[in-house]
Amino acid sequence: MPNKQVSPVILASASPRRRQLLAEAGYKFTVIRPDIDESSFTTEQIAPCKYAEQLALAKAKSVAQRYPDSAVIGADTIVDSRGEIIGKPADAKEARLIIQRLFSEPHKVITGLAICRFRDGFEIVTCDSTTVYPKQLSQDQVDEHIESGRWKDKSGAYAIKENGDEFIERIEGSLTNVMGLPMELLERLICKVPGF
Repeated sequence: MPNKQVSPVILASASPRRRQLLAEAGYKFTVIRPDIDESSFTTEQIAPCKYAEQLALAKAKSVAQRYPDSAVIGADTIVDSRGEIIGKPADAKEARLIIQRLFSEPHKVITGLAICRFRDGFEIVTCDSTTVYPKQLSQDQVDEHIESGRWKDKSGAYAIKENGDEFIERIEGSLTNVMGLPMELLERLICKVPGF
């Protein structure tokens, strides 16, 4: 929890889970949806961490340029399966393929995290990675998950907070990273922003 907070903070994300994590940590902030086209960022020939960082920074900058006095937090979460970037499924068919793939072996959840403030040119971006060891899912469990629609708008077609025990054997790394906002990393980065 921040000891002091002088600079206004904006979360450049529409994610309810990121909003919840930030609020629970004691930050005072506003939420403004970033205005970027994620499909314009290619996943070809780029490391998963760098891809997540690019998107996180683009999100932060798209809001920071409109609010130059605020420290803007941008984040983007992806899944790395054997070096291949797995994002949000387009439909139920793709969600099923992703779930069947990811829950057959360990995979990494990566969140790019960026903070920028245009007023003083402050900009920092990095990423966090957590290894997820999944449980083997039965066909009935996969069917139920797809039918529930809980895969929608989720990188890797699942969320650890929802039915976490059903899906996950164990993790190595930050739980909040898998939830979409690595709070331990955020605490370290935000302390570097003048005004905190």
